[in-house]
Amino acid sequence: QVQLVESGGGLVQPGGSLRLSCAASGFTFEYYAMGWFRQAPGKEREGVSCIDWTKRDIVYADSVKGRFTISRDSAQNMLSLQMNTLKPEDTAIYYCNTVPARNEYWGQGTQVTVSS
Repeated sequence: QVQLVESGGGLVQPGGSLRLSCAASGFTFEYYAMGWFRQAPGKEREGVSCIDWTKRDIVYADSVKGRFTISRDSAQNMLSLQMNTLKPEDTAIYYCNTVPARNEYWGQGTQVTVSS
């Protein structure tokens, strides 16, 4: 069955960096557009960034543009998100999923907390 396992979250000070990873299995990862999503306390889940299967089409939410970088390694079935210059408002649970997202593919996510 499909599994998306996120990792790499943690507690970081404002201005710090984290690198999130998503290990995918159970589907043909290399042919799917993939994305990172996040859900902050009391807010709806939102899209952060997405990348198509060719890696040529990449989109970022305005709130993370210039600070986050999405990448994928289709040989390893891995999706990554490099997050730099983190802000308290980046605090959320981060998830990966296909684009468009499929409800049955949501994993546990990884918690990112930006606080001094």
